[in-house]
Amino acid sequence: MERLDLQIDPYASDPGHWGASLATLAEIMFPCLDAVAPGSVAEVGAYAGDLTRVILEWGSGRGVRTVAIDPAPKEELIQLAEGHPELELIQQISLEGLRHITLPDAVILDGDHNYYTVSEELRLIEQRAAESGALLPLVILHDVGWPHARRDSYYAPEEIPAEHRQPIVEGPRLYPGVPGVRSGGLPYHWAAATEGGPRNGVLTAAEDFVEGREGLRLAVIPAFFGLGMIWQLASSWSDALAEIVDPWDRNPLLERLEENRVLHLASSHFQLAEAARQAEQNARKDELLREMLKSRAFTFAERLSWVHQRGKPAFTRDAVRKLLAGR
Repeated sequence: MERLDLQIDPYASDPGHWGASLATLAEIMFPCLDAVAPGSVAEVGAYAGDLTRVILEWGSGRGVRTVAIDPAPKEELIQLAEGHPELELIQQISLEGLRHITLPDAVILDGDHNYYTVSEELRLIEQRAAESGALLPLVILHDVGWPHARRDSYYAPEEIPAEHRQPIVEGPRLYPGVPGVRSGGLPYHWAAATEGGPRNGVLTAAEDFVEGREGLRLAVIPAFFGLGMIWQLASSWSDALAEIVDPWDRNPLLERLEENRVLHLASSHFQLAEAARQAEQNARKDELLREMLKSRAFTFAERLSWVHQRGKPAFTRDAVRKLLAGR
């Protein structure tokens, strides 16, 4: 695939290089948008505007109107909107923002990664299309791969009706192959306590939406946490889109690469957590040793050791000081 002639920095707001921005998938996503030739694109979950900036650059010569929906946009996105009249920034949750905008030709869903929110976003988009007598727009979903494929996460759990929430763990660490949570892994604010089961995860929501309707296709590209696409086969651009997507859809090589990538990503976070825990233990030990050096009991024990070991004591103040200096 040819390199895009666009200014793409997928790690602008990703110092840990997780690959969390959809901009990492630009070489697949933007040719798909070219096939659809949308006059308007809506992006849900625009955050700091990393992908938004690329959409604006891509759409600048095409007359594309862009809408970014985010209830708590970063200052970078706010400034981006102020400098681009072709960009409308809506500071609302997706289920409010999608109700009021003009139905776009393509919708990117990368907001709250849980079954309820994604299902409602898809239902609302479908409803808006039916009301206007239009076909379903191209729907692009991020995070249809691990860890959100089969596990809900929540930015604001209180926004989700209680009956639609999974049992939640605050501050969990997620690790590939571990259905629960563990002490080390990728950190999240709130996530479902257990992976899998009904009505749990982004991919589950997408599959359930497509399964109950005729004439829809769901493609899954297993790279950088998973790129999903849903579209109607009756769309005029369906064949052109399929030609681009087919080689990547559930590609087994990509699946293995992504499994390897997330394993190493989670492992590095686990190792960092272990190193931090060990450093904390060492700090506590050092403090204890410093207090021991000040104590009369240590002085007495050191003298006894000199006597019993015949001038070769088991421990001395100098040995403890050298140990502390070497840490």
